[in-house]
Amino acid sequence: MENQGIVKGVMTLIDAESVERLYTNLKNPIECSGGSAANTIAGIASLGGEGAFVGKVFDDYFGKIFNQDIKSLGVTFNSLPATAGPPTATSIILVTPDAERTMMTFLGACVNLGVLDIDEELIESSKITYLEGYLWDRPSAKEAILKACYAAHKAGRKISLSLSDPFCVDRHRNEFRDLILQHVDILFANEEEILSLYDTNHLKTAINHIQAYCEIAVVTLGEKGSIVISGEEILQIDVEPVEKLIDTTGAGDAYAAGFLYGITSGQNLSVSGRLGSICAAEVVSHLGARPELSLKNVIREKFS
Repeated sequence: MENQGIVKGVMTLIDAESVERLYTNLKNPIECSGGSAANTIAGIASLGGEGAFVGKVFDDYFGKIFNQDIKSLGVTFNSLPATAGPPTATSIILVTPDAERTMMTFLGACVNLGVLDIDEELIESSKITYLEGYLWDRPSAKEAILKACYAAHKAGRKISLSLSDPFCVDRHRNEFRDLILQHVDILFANEEEILSLYDTNHLKTAINHIQAYCEIAVVTLGEKGSIVISGEEILQIDVEPVEKLIDTTGAGDAYAAGFLYGITSGQNLSVSGRLGSICAAEVVSHLGARPELSLKNVIREKFS
């Protein structure tokens, strides 16, 4: 990775030519549909929840595969494919022996998500609209995100945001702070991301800041579990034991799926946090960012 200029453990944006160059050096890669928010909605579907995905793919091979995959899970996906511009996004993910994932991502067609792709009726009918910070790199996507925020809050619904990656936060720190303060009800971040958001080396300082910024904040801490913050309430959620850690790709996406499923089904913060931990534990126990087992069945066994 080092000789390719890739930083371990984070997401690096690359162009289409770099994807092709890196792909030719891979041996027997595993190919599957992905994407942060798409992984989360796939997790919610696996739990038995209902959801819809809004995103942009190109009318190409990978776009058609993604369309089929997401719909096969029972997720509503009505976004029209692009017929001009860059191809469907691709992410090459390297998993090292320590289970850490390093992503090289070509954003492709998804960066052209715009306000016309936002179905306000769909947003208004959803309890929570979940946004990924990765999209904040392009003006058209920013406008789409803000349109979704206004539509949700106008209908009395909630907005949730994943900060996505520490480098993403580094690029947009002040804008993210403003977005969270004005529009976000439920925030998801890992430790690096929340520290970057408030430009501090101290988790306690970051937590003190986020308490005043949004209704609920969740900070995932890897093997140390997670912290759920809501006003003056701060809950420590234990990590769910994993027999063998294989691949951390999608752990945060799966945690968000479990937590949001809990919140939307009327569970309290503690139970929702545990649901998140259980979902994350299932995903990190195998290669790939989406659950291999029915999360609904996994949860039933854990709570029986």
